[in-house]
Amino acid sequence: MELRRYLLEWSPFIAMVIVECLDVGLSTLSKAAMSRGMNHFVFVVYSNALATLILLPSSFIINRTPPPLCFSLLCKFFLLGFLGITVMQNCVFTGINYSSPTLGSAMSNLTPAVTFLLAVILRMEKLNIGSSISQIKVMGTVLSISGALLVTLYKGSPIITFQIQPSPLKPLPSLLVKTSNWAIGGLFLAAASLSLAGWNILQATVLKGYSSQLTIVAFYCLFGTIQCATFSLIVVGDPNAWNLRPDIELIAILYSAIFGSVVTFSVLTWCIKRKGPVFVTMFKPVGIAIAAFMSVIFLGETLHVGSVIGALVIAIGLYAVLWAQSKERNKEGFEVDRLPSLSTQASPLLESRESND
Repeated sequence: MELRRYLLEWSPFIAMVIVECLDVGLSTLSKAAMSRGMNHFVFVVYSNALATLILLPSSFIINRTPPPLCFSLLCKFFLLGFLGITVMQNCVFTGINYSSPTLGSAMSNLTPAVTFLLAVILRMEKLNIGSSISQIKVMGTVLSISGALLVTLYKGSPIITFQIQPSPLKPLPSLLVKTSNWAIGGLFLAAASLSLAGWNILQATVLKGYSSQLTIVAFYCLFGTIQCATFSLIVVGDPNAWNLRPDIELIAILYSAIFGSVVTFSVLTWCIKRKGPVFVTMFKPVGIAIAAFMSVIFLGETLHVGSVIGALVIAIGLYAVLWAQSKERNKEGFEVDRLPSLSTQASPLLESRESND
């Protein structure tokens, strides 16, 4: 029982690290596919269409009697698809196409700060400047973002280099750092971060009133696919852009559909329900550290002092936020035990939902 409780407590943490690893792989593969001529709008449509074909049947098979749907709920699904797929994904892949996955990882660090601000405004997160717990949460957020920027902007002295055998994909690292227009790419990536922050908050409110997570993911993926297809048919004028080649393009679409959409969306929805939107976005800075170390291991790049220091700063900041949230939950749990009649008001938005489940 003790082991099971320990695993349940740490499973969201492990799941979010896995999601960030998958996201780094998606950024690299998508950049490779687009650099070989694939249209980024077409890429988004194909990957989400395939994900919808997987998710919709799965949702009906697993949830044979899902909670009833209403028009207002479908409108929220439509908005989730707009924020999380149509705006966010198109801006991400457009930004990466103009710049690089490294800038994409750096700009994603706007998401935790914006999500935290929105959560405080909407009273989904408690912020009392006079409270030491709230001060630690703010400091942890700033530390995580600062560490991610340190990994991106500062290299320092080299520490270690992994020598790997040459491969057909060896030219890829130099390909990834080429940029067409860094400023335009940065603007698109900033818009994607803002859209993702709004998606996290809206997802949390939808989960509060609708318990079937897989149904939520399936429907907003469907709506996002329809929106992206309509938009792409207008924007993409060349019919040949919709032709797929059985090379890196097909691999990138399969990876994006299965790991970038089905797995990632499902895990994010589950973690938001368990821990809240701020917990999920706090792992965004971890992506840069993961990208740096994966580049050393798999691409043979050199590990620098800046990467190590930045990764440590990210870890300290992340631990500080998680520790503060844990202390806050324990404190609220104690108050709830003393005042049962006020349990609904004392608990945060998502935690009150979990206590009912």
